[in-house]
This record gives sequence, structure tokens and C-alpha cells, in this order.
Amino acid sequence: MDLKETPLIDEHRSLGAKLAPFGGWLMPIQYSGIIAEHNWTRKEVSVFDICHMGEFTLRGDAVKSGLSSIVTFDIVNLPVAGCRYGFMLNEAGGIIDDLIVYRIGAEEWMIVVNAATIDGDEAHFRKHLAAGADFKNISSVTAKLDLQGPKSLDILKKLTGSSAASLAYYTFGHFRLLGEKVIISRTGYTGELGYEIYISAGKVAELWKALLKDPRVKPAGLGARDTLRLEMCYPLYGQDLTAETTPVEADKGRFVDMKKDFIGRSALVNNKKPYRRLINFTAASRRAPRHNYRIFAGGKDAGIVTSGSFSPSLSCGIGMGYVSIPCAAGTEITLKEGDIEIQARAVKGPFYKNGTAKMPEGSHAGT
Repeated sequence: MDLKETPLIDEHRSLGAKLAPFGGWLMPIQYSGIIAEHNWTRKEVSVFDICHMGEFTLRGDAVKSGLSSIVTFDIVNLPVAGCRYGFMLNEAGGIIDDLIVYRIGAEEWMIVVNAATIDGDEAHFRKHLAAGADFKNISSVTAKLDLQGPKSLDILKKLTGSSAASLAYYTFGHFRLLGEKVIISRTGYTGELGYEIYISAGKVAELWKALLKDPRVKPAGLGARDTLRLEMCYPLYGQDLTAETTPVEADKGRFVDMKKDFIGRSALVNNKKPYRRLINFTAASRRAPRHNYRIFAGGKDAGIVTSGSFSPSLSCGIGMGYVSIPCAAGTEITLKEGDIEIQARAVKGPFYKNGTAKMPEGSHAGT
């Protein structure tokens, strides 16, 4: 594997971060410990180095450029300064990637994709966009830091001024930061109030240091990012979502607009695949289910665990997995791996229900 170092690698080493390869990038798993970083994010504010993510830009009409037919969701009616989450599918309806589209201008877009899929995603876009479309891969020159936690707006306002408070959920704006124009959006993957800062790779180390000067901000790694997103039942590409999985199977049909045309729509309409659905479950103990444990329901081998972990917020094991028979909320299941058996129950997500992500602006002040 050709490992690349993020622009912050020396900063991570100086903080004693435990590093590991992620999608071809050398990334921190943890700094002070996964549970400590998880809990700090839920109560205060953490900064995550997400420089490994991919970013593309496109100039052109939503329909004429071909962009609308590549993604499963409506972008024609997406307002400028809005962003929207959804999928890019193959002809069989399988998920090539989950992504977010930003509408920068009437005919100007930014697409944010997963790190491990950058090359394949770029090839898919270039294949299906209209000839002559002004499409660029800016991943190598674009860095991204995420502020996540109930007090993240307080930190952001110190850097950008009070105007950051105007950002509603799933919108973004342009701001001046460290002498350059940056994009700051409000989306998040932890369930808490969160902001993403897109800045040049040459400036990101300076921004990282500036953020960590505030004692309320601590660095968090991929380990905490995984437990936080799992508590919110957010799927992870490569585990919960794959090219063999459809949005319907992943229980994410709400991010598919069947009123529009898109690659893979016909396969979804004419689906003849056997029943398969992603479910959420909580363990009856602190024992954590793991990836690839088998799921048994009604005495039958019904499926497989795709994500599992101990939940620091709930103090029990939680997870997600695919089953071949319906398992409504409340269904008792057993998770097995060799001699290990964990009793669990299917539940409706999210597991963690006290997040601040969609809280009214300003309501967190002073907490």
C-alpha cells in the first residue's frame, strides 16, 4: 500500500497519537484514548483531522453536466450554500460511495467523498459526466478539519466572528481564516453540533495549532469517530455500505429520489434480490459484538454483523448488521463467533438520542 502522510503527521506524533493506515493515509486512531475522546466530544468539543477525505469540483448545469444522473438525490432544487447527503450507485443499484454535494453557485459544485474510494469515484465521474465537463480532483491540495461537540460554535466564533452562528444544519458559507478564503459547513457525523473547515493543505497545520490553543478543544482520532458515528447508526462505507449493497437494503431509501433518473434506478425498481436489511441492535451486556459475528434470530443463522463496538454513552455493546429475515425492533437475537455468544435485541436507531447536532443556534451557549 502506498501510504501518504497527512499535512499534520508531525503534529500527531508530537501528541503521542497512535497511528495506523486508513485508506492509504497514515492517520491517528487515538491520542489520549478512544473512550476519553468519545466522552469529551459528547460534552465539550474535539477536532478531527479528516484530511484524507476526497474533494472534487465541477462547473456546469446540474442536469446537462450529468451530475444529477450520477447521484441518487435531488440537486436541481438544492439551494446555493446548501449541501445534501446521498449515494452514487452502479448499474446494479449497488453503492459505489456515499457522499455529500455542496452547491457553491448556480452552476458550481463541490463533492466530498470517502478516502478509500477517491480513485474509483473520480473514474466513475469522468466516465458519466458530459463531454467537456469542468471536473477537477482537488483532494491533494484541500485539507479538512472537523470541530465536533456542543461547544464547537463557541470555538468557531473565536476564529471567524459571530457570522458562523448563521449556519443552519446542512448549509455552508465562505469565511476568511488565516488570511485565506475557506469553506465552513455544518453537517457532522457524531450526533453533536459540528462544523467542517475546508482549508488549503499549506495552512492546515497552522489552523490545527490555533484550535488546540483553546483548552476546551482536544484532538480525537478515528477510534472515537467510529464509536460516535455508530451510536448515531451512521453507516461506514466498506463495512455497512458496499458496491454489493443497495440503499434499500441499507435502510437508507430516504436518500434516494425515485422521481428522478439516476444510474442504478432501474435495478432498484426491478429488484429481484432476496430479502436483506440492515438492522441496529443493543447487547444485553457490556460485551461488544465485532465485525463478521453471525446474527441468529429464531434459532436460524440470519445474517452478519458489519459494525460493532462498546458504546461509551450507553455502557453496553451496540452494532449494525444485515439479516435475511425481518427482525423488527424488539426482536431477540444472538450474536455468535466461535464459542462466544452475545444476547442482543434489534432496536430502532439512533442508539444515542441526546445529540446536539440539530439544536437551535445559540441554545448551547454557556453550557
